[in-house]
Amino acid sequence: MEKNVEILAPAGSMESLHAAIAGGADAVYLGGTKFGARAYAKNLSEEDLIEAIEYVHIHGRKIYMTVNTLLKDREMDELYDYLLPYYKAGLDGVIVQDIGAISYIREHFPEMPVHASTQMTITNTLGAEYLKRYGITRVVPARELSLEEIEEMKKITGLEMECFVHGALCYCYSGQCLLSSMIGGRSGNRGQCAQPCRLPYQVNEKKAVDIMSLKDLCTIDILPELIDAGIDSFKIEGRMKQPEYVYTVVRMYRKYADLYLDIIKNGKKKSAYHVSEADKKELMATYQRRGYCEGYYHQHNGKNMVSLKRPQADKKDGKEENTWQDIKVQEKINGKLILSVGECAKLTIAFQNITVECTGQKVQAAKNQPLDPVRIEKQMRKTGNTEFTFDHLDIQTRGNVFMPMQALNELRRYGLEKLEEKIQEQYRRDEYKKDNTEECSTVCQKSEVYEIKDLEPEFRDNDSDFENQQAQQKAAFITAYVQTSAQLEAAIASGIRCIYLEEQVAFERREGIQYFLVMPYIFREKTIKRYEKIYEQIEEKYDGVLIRNWESYEWLERHQYQKEIRSDYNVYIFNRRAKEEVLGRKIQMATASVELNSRELERLGLDRQTLIVYGYQPVMISAGCIQKTAEKCDGKGSIITLTDRYQKKFTVKRNCRDCYNVMYNTAPLFLADRASEIEDLHPEQIRLDFTEESASQVKEIITIYNQAFIKHQDVEPLNSDYTRGHFKRGVK
Repeated sequence: MEKNVEILAPAGSMESLHAAIAGGADAVYLGGTKFGARAYAKNLSEEDLIEAIEYVHIHGRKIYMTVNTLLKDREMDELYDYLLPYYKAGLDGVIVQDIGAISYIREHFPEMPVHASTQMTITNTLGAEYLKRYGITRVVPARELSLEEIEEMKKITGLEMECFVHGALCYCYSGQCLLSSMIGGRSGNRGQCAQPCRLPYQVNEKKAVDIMSLKDLCTIDILPELIDAGIDSFKIEGRMKQPEYVYTVVRMYRKYADLYLDIIKNGKKKSAYHVSEADKKELMATYQRRGYCEGYYHQHNGKNMVSLKRPQADKKDGKEENTWQDIKVQEKINGKLILSVGECAKLTIAFQNITVECTGQKVQAAKNQPLDPVRIEKQMRKTGNTEFTFDHLDIQTRGNVFMPMQALNELRRYGLEKLEEKIQEQYRRDEYKKDNTEECSTVCQKSEVYEIKDLEPEFRDNDSDFENQQAQQKAAFITAYVQTSAQLEAAIASGIRCIYLEEQVAFERREGIQYFLVMPYIFREKTIKRYEKIYEQIEEKYDGVLIRNWESYEWLERHQYQKEIRSDYNVYIFNRRAKEEVLGRKIQMATASVELNSRELERLGLDRQTLIVYGYQPVMISAGCIQKTAEKCDGKGSIITLTDRYQKKFTVKRNCRDCYNVMYNTAPLFLADRASEIEDLHPEQIRLDFTEESASQVKEIITIYNQAFIKHQDVEPLNSDYTRGHFKRGVK
């Protein structure tokens, strides 16, 4: 089978779209007026986007639209009307983050391919296989994956792989970053990241450097390896960049992808692939601020990937080379014009598998000098600014013919318009009408299940047993997540009866206490191998597990895990459709989003959900190692402190066993004095998250929350710094 690869270009504006096509892109991705992860790009209006769809289809290219943010409930109500015009126009696919949006789009727009955004943090075959159940056709995997991991995912799932090959890199796993959200209210999950990771930070009180500012990605030298790994689409980052950048980068990757594909096709030695120094220089000169690296394809992390110094502004030599504007992309067509005296002029145009015929004015007999076929052809070839140019044009005249030049122009114009219309008809879709009877039946069945669970027993043989059960449930209302044995002992001593604990926290079971294993934030191959060895212990030792990704869920499913599965806040529930998808699986309890405010949580409903009400919240999960970049990593794990320009201190926990860093907010979330507001939301549980707190601090915090939620006493805010998180403000 002949190999091929798609060059996928960013189009933050109509100019960039034209530049991408001029450069040789097979497809472009762009955002509309809503729901895109680049809220500050020049996203296209509905009219412009439909024009863009039609433009790329004329040229045989594809266009994908980003719906790669988390959607709030009210926005889900807008999604159908928003997507419908693009669906009908023939949009080739949508790139999606929200699991609720994926489900909704697959239901209401079944003919439109859905691609899993890199914002979904898909890190291996397990996550990809899970999404395959939804009808996903393509995955944009986490940028942190190695070529071997991507190749395996492609081989096992058969899904298309769309991977970044050029442009900016995030320090955090995409979809797991709350740094901009928590410190400034601009959420990366809503397309509004302010990029605070690019700022200087002090590591353990040393000189401030750009410790988290990654160099840009450039894979032009290893492009053959990417093709050999089975990557289907080479994605270029840059919806905020200029058309000149888009054109140059696309042109280079088109050139060298074609070069290597030609080498393969003709059986040449792979060593024949070589990028000229001139081309490499031109490519890197398009945007030279942070330097370049080859990303994670051959390394898990490294100091060589980080741009520690402040970037310099781009230096221009004063010459603006808008070469893309000088290129007119026109499709070659064939035509035949028959002019016969006394009959209507007849024009036939052929393009690929399409043929159109049209007739014009009646051909007159020439009174003096008849029209010369050469002159007729010259006039008909004046396709000007249209998307077509005649390759072969057959002019047939019968008799001494005459037609005004204006009539020939009108005939040509009409013929090309008719051809465009025929091309668009191949892509257009009718609105999908779903049988609502079946949908209603399914919803009713799900509602009945929830209602039965929530009902109190109609008959109780033993009222005292029931009262004991109710008291136990009340005691379990406050739960704790602990990371050390000292925290565990303090939590139990303070009356907590439901504990979430990490793998390294040893314990001996005590009657009346539930123990839930907290699985890792990132569940890649190294971690999976370790978990395979301890699966029986997990099943025997814990009452259930708390998952933080779809890979963990799929792994448990394949093991036919029978105990309780709960999900953490980053298995995102931003809307009721997502809530239905998460809790409609074998997940018995979810954790409410930390980016929704109280009004939004109330609308969503917190039944079968835990609400985090205390703790230093994770703001970044990164494959990068702060310790390794600053000094040297000993592989033993430790706590590092990052200090920002305002002297705020972030704690960074090194998880060396699974090789990722967790960065926590500078101040803890504190909502004990908002107990009545929280109780009005009716969460199933509230959770206290402990990170570096001592045993005495754990007891102090639990005492405060017991006073507020169990004894219903007024409590005062903490004397030290604290935050309300998004409980009041939320994200835009």
